[in-house]
Amino acid sequence: MDDICLKFGSNVKKYRKIKKLSQEKLGELSGLHRTYISAVERGKRSISLKNIQRIADALEIETHLLFLFDR
Repeated sequence: MDDICLKFGSNVKKYRKIKKLSQEKLGELSGLHRTYISAVERGKRSISLKNIQRIADALEIETHLLFLFDR
């Protein structure tokens, strides 16, 4: 489980940086707290489908992109 959380979090961080957003700004845009975003990016939180969609919408990306992992 930790492996998928780490990979997912890494993708959130990658797209956040591409959009030049701080964790705080991503939190504001998604309606989630900055500390929650931080925990997701570090792979410390298992995240609900609803929150996955909120983050993808805030990043203005297709949801599935957060699940494309390098091998």
